[in-house]
Amino acid sequence: MSKPSPEVYERGRGMDAHNKVMRDIRSQKQKTYDPHEPTRVWIDEDNTPDGVYDSLTIILNTGGCRWARAGGCTMCGYVAESVEGGTVAHEALMDQIQVCLDHEEENLGEEAGLIKIYTSGSFLDEREVPAETRAAIAETFSDRDRMVVESLPDFVTREKLEDFTQHGLETDVAVGLETATDRVRHDCVNKYFDFADFEDACEEAAAAGAGVKAYLLMKPPFLSEPEALEDMKSSVRRCAAVDNCHTVSMNPTNVQRYTMVDELHFNGGYRPPWLWSVADVLRETVDEDAIVVSDPVGGGQDRGAHNCGECDELVFKAIKDFNLRQDPSVFDQVSCECEATWEFVIEEETSYSMPLVR
Repeated sequence: MSKPSPEVYERGRGMDAHNKVMRDIRSQKQKTYDPHEPTRVWIDEDNTPDGVYDSLTIILNTGGCRWARAGGCTMCGYVAESVEGGTVAHEALMDQIQVCLDHEEENLGEEAGLIKIYTSGSFLDEREVPAETRAAIAETFSDRDRMVVESLPDFVTREKLEDFTQHGLETDVAVGLETATDRVRHDCVNKYFDFADFEDACEEAAAAGAGVKAYLLMKPPFLSEPEALEDMKSSVRRCAAVDNCHTVSMNPTNVQRYTMVDELHFNGGYRPPWLWSVADVLRETVDEDAIVVSDPVGGGQDRGAHNCGECDELVFKAIKDFNLRQDPSVFDQVSCECEATWEFVIEEETSYSMPLVR
């Protein structure tokens, strides 16, 4: 893995402090999970460089992200849904794939053109998904049109991606970059790598004939709403300028259990981003040389990106519409009195007086 400067490991400070807090919070988890069942699976539609596809999204239940087991990201509670013990056998992982295929047959009735596989960690980390399983999954979906696999940049190699591209599959790596600003990624998200590592992963993917989809995080903890808004606009633009990064998925923080964000939210120290902020980023970056989309998980709820409650559903629908059509005029069709409150927050909220409005 990439290593931050030695200062962040100083005992009781920086990443050392973040990781200790995260380990303490996650130790409260009690629920266990079946290694033969995926964490989640669903059918959706996605915009890709080749057009809009029906998609089958799979979240495999693995032993969990190795960085999360050290402490991990301040907003990510997915490791709490992982199988105990740190490893899942090849046979059990393939059982999970079969469950997902059965779900596809029952709910779509035909084969989805796009398959997206996540592990809430790194699909390309062989501690989570063995090479044998990766090759078997590539073979299983070799007749589909497009494949997306999730990974931290450390594990992105030409050889691993060629398991998919050798079948003629259009393949993308989804990298949880979170932000193009190294200081925000290190200090707010508690993620160890640099933007330069993301650029290296884009080059490595290109060598295998694969593309890259950058995942960004709208409003990590410790940023005010205006700071988060500007960080996202800047991050989208920097990602779009990187060769081989063709899609940017800007995802608002949602408050997950067993996380530092959950602790802050419970104590009145964190509010998820406004849906107006999400719409503003999409509107302002639509002309960048990349597909820019957003999927506000928990949108309209207290623990997800939300406005006042009255307009949330309409703004959420406009965002989903934008994802497919890349037409910013969809946001001209929605309005609400709370937009004035959001504008006040953007003008007045600071990092030492947040959240200004709950």
